[in-house]
Amino acid sequence: MSDYNEASAVIISSQDIKAALSVGNYSLSRLQELGLKEAPLSSIQVAKGFQAVIYAEDHFKGDSRVLNGEPVLENIMLKKGNPLLKIASMRVLAPSVLEADDHDSQAIQHALDGWWPQSLVNMENRLAWWREARLGCFIHWGVYSITGGRWKGEKSQGYAEHLMRAKKIGHKEYKEAFIDKFSPEHFDAEAWVRLIKAAGMKYVVITAKHHDGFSMYPSDAYPFDIRMTPFQRDPLLELKEACARHGMKYGFYYSHAFDWEHPDAPGNDWEYTNPGGDLRLYEGDGKLWHSEHPELLPRTANYYVDQKAIPQILELIRVYEPDILWFDTPHKLPLSENLKILEAIREADDRVVVNGRLAAGRGFYTFADYVNTADRALEIFPCEGDWESIPTTNESYGYSIDDHSHKPASAFIELLAKSAARGGNMLMNLGPKGNGEIDERDTPILQEIGAWLAVNGDSIYGTSRTPLEVQQWGESTKKANKLYLHVFQWPKDGELVLGGLMNVIRKAWLLSDQEQKPLETKRLNYYDWLIHVPLMAPDSTNSVIAVEVDGEIRTHAGRLLSEKGINVLRSFDAEVSQGMKYGDGKKGNDYICNWTSLNQRVIWKVRLNHSMKTRLSLTYSTAEAVDAGVVRIALGDETMEKRVKRTESPKETATLACEFVISAGEHDLSITPVQMEGKELMRLYSVTLAPLDLYDNLGKSFAECDATDVGD
Repeated sequence: MSDYNEASAVIISSQDIKAALSVGNYSLSRLQELGLKEAPLSSIQVAKGFQAVIYAEDHFKGDSRVLNGEPVLENIMLKKGNPLLKIASMRVLAPSVLEADDHDSQAIQHALDGWWPQSLVNMENRLAWWREARLGCFIHWGVYSITGGRWKGEKSQGYAEHLMRAKKIGHKEYKEAFIDKFSPEHFDAEAWVRLIKAAGMKYVVITAKHHDGFSMYPSDAYPFDIRMTPFQRDPLLELKEACARHGMKYGFYYSHAFDWEHPDAPGNDWEYTNPGGDLRLYEGDGKLWHSEHPELLPRTANYYVDQKAIPQILELIRVYEPDILWFDTPHKLPLSENLKILEAIREADDRVVVNGRLAAGRGFYTFADYVNTADRALEIFPCEGDWESIPTTNESYGYSIDDHSHKPASAFIELLAKSAARGGNMLMNLGPKGNGEIDERDTPILQEIGAWLAVNGDSIYGTSRTPLEVQQWGESTKKANKLYLHVFQWPKDGELVLGGLMNVIRKAWLLSDQEQKPLETKRLNYYDWLIHVPLMAPDSTNSVIAVEVDGEIRTHAGRLLSEKGINVLRSFDAEVSQGMKYGDGKKGNDYICNWTSLNQRVIWKVRLNHSMKTRLSLTYSTAEAVDAGVVRIALGDETMEKRVKRTESPKETATLACEFVISAGEHDLSITPVQMEGKELMRLYSVTLAPLDLYDNLGKSFAECDATDVGD
């Protein structure tokens, strides 16, 4: 076969007929013209250096397989294929099949030598509004919303918008059950935007196409879209116009790498023999399909990315002029394809903001504009530069009728403050119903957030990363020469200690006080201040104190420990050794992990103004079935060694406790392995320090609680 040329790239044998195919596309009618009727197919021979992509349905649809330089292939079986002819259409191509690393290296070099440096020139301008906004609204809405996560009366596990994947629903059935019935008679874009704006949100990102491959707008680029439903309107255009009337930025989520409709896209392995799905047909242990089987990439790149994803993205830019584009699941495609998509976006419109999930890796934090935390994170692992958290009101992004785990507004108000304190945004998700209504369980959450921001918005909008350490009572944000103190734990004695501020305080006041009556302040030492506050907190969740200082804000490193309250030192705020990793910040996953070496340690820099006897409680879990080892805890002049006992499961936490006497001054609180008996020492969530008197008065109950659990 090695001496074949392009004229005979593929030879199909059927009884006495042999058809030679050159590079090109062959529909069923073309195959029939070559003499292939209903006679059984005996073999397909693919020349070296060529590929044949065979499809079970005409016009390159249905299940497909890639034949890559195969000498002889018999008994080809495609899902729902013709049992005799077995194939209904075919593409023949002569790809350049490179290893995944080579593809990515070439794409990175092309970016560095060309379009990427130019894209950075306008980066500050296009990000200006996004940095100012701090709070946006994510909306997951599609035809899947009709049943609220149920299929044939049974509730599905996981995200409701993943119903097609979870229940392995075929295209014909999906169309009949969802697309043919989608008619959101209560959809009112104006009402949506009024509610979102009243919640204090400054930008909207809605799903233009989710993983089901269905476009929620009229798409001439790939007409599998809203026009197929009884709802003969363009909801994305109506929402854009409503946002414009109310001065809100607007953009789209587009599933560029995961598409369950397209026969050449990753993800669907229940109807197609495709990579990137749950069956892991082409993925090795811990591997990605495009690394294991680079010969599959030309099909995906040429016929899905080039003919659906990029044309639709450019169509969205041309028709709707979005302010932001949001992408997801980039690992389903190699970096080379993700970079190709980003290059097309930059050429079409260099002002549109692009989230970091589109293109990152190979040593690059992101080639786009900012990065995202994990889905549904309620604690923030360290993020550099510009970033965004993406919580959702319950545990699903699409509307779920059975998910009642809606978090209180206080959880989002605190997360918003934590995000702004660390220089990030919060894109909070809603999942509207299939009839177009906002879920009534979400409305009071939005209203409470809006009421809080109506009073305290200055402490969020336009702020930047705080220069202060985390405080025992909460967080802080910064704007010019002002600090905003977000007090989650209001001092019962009316004395709030602000640690680490070196400037002179010009004035401090309650942000909720329209008259801005000054609060009494007193310098405790060169680094710390005392602010006298009312005994009653202005807000039960997050009371904000504005502090105006002389000159540019200067701070001192080291967290000031409170001698009156409980100090929770989160793992995400610690200094960690190289090689250690962070959990994703979801509930129960706010830990440090990959603690695999005796040379690794965790450190918090702390300060005390007076000596203190304290109860130290370390919250952890283990992944091993044996005791994990022994750790040395050092604080001040004292050290103690404690055995780390195994927990019943990695999700179950345990507490290791000891007592210390800490002298006044600056100290390192360090945790170092002395002995390791498993592959990983432990997963460390937090360290809690409580003055011994306070601990005794509390009946020792707090030490058994997981202080990192925000709750729902």
